[in-house]
Amino acid sequence: MDLKNSQAAVNTITYNKAEIEKPTGNIYEAITIIAKRANQINTEIKKELINKLDEFATYNDSLDEVFENKEQIEVSKYYERLPKPHALAVEEWLNGDITYKE
Repeated sequence: MDLKNSQAAVNTITYNKAEIEKPTGNIYEAITIIAKRANQINTEIKKELINKLDEFATYNDSLDEVFENKEQIEVSKYYERLPKPHALAVEEWLNGDITYKE
């Protein structure tokens, strides 16, 4: 999944219900499929973020020192600006990139 090239909306937008339900013919089934894909995307993003933040981890047992790492802050800000997993899933659904079985 390439998050940088995603055209998913960062803000909330309204989608056409007919376009969402067109592949399945049932809006509830379509939303369930999109929700499952959003959970998968969320898990992938979370794993990627944890791996990147682990690179900056310092293992100090001392509570006296609070160390700010600017690179770590920049990585966190980058992930905060990304489109939300549900927006990415809806974009994939509307583009026909999600396959499902009945």
